[in-house]
Amino acid sequence: MAWPKSTKTVRIRQGNLYAADCPTRIVLDHVMSRWGSLVIVLLMEKTYRFSELAYLIGGVSEKMLAQTLRILEEDGFVLRKVYPTKPPKVEYSLTSFGRELAGHVYALAGFVQGNVGKVMTHRDKIRRLSA
Repeated sequence: MAWPKSTKTVRIRQGNLYAADCPTRIVLDHVMSRWGSLVIVLLMEKTYRFSELAYLIGGVSEKMLAQTLRILEEDGFVLRKVYPTKPPKVEYSLTSFGRELAGHVYALAGFVQGNVGKVMTHRDKIRRLSA
């Protein structure tokens, strides 16, 4: 069954990741992007301010971090809380929906981190064979 052109008039109950026009691909891109996955895993620990996230995530530009946080907030995974101070204090945390997601992303990140040595060894082996 093909997906409708507009999701505004039809409620989507379950996604089909393999369908070209399914919104699940967009959400998966947001969650599994380089910066999205790191933000989600970091926010599992605690609530952070923007500058703290920027400091902890090496290599991310302020523009990309702001864009990532905005997208994850729109998707319902991140909560942005603004305090009426001068200058305004802004904190980011996971929503309950985001915490549910974070457990899965954390497991994947842990697997990759724990096995990166095997991956690099395999890459070196393949490169030596193809040289």
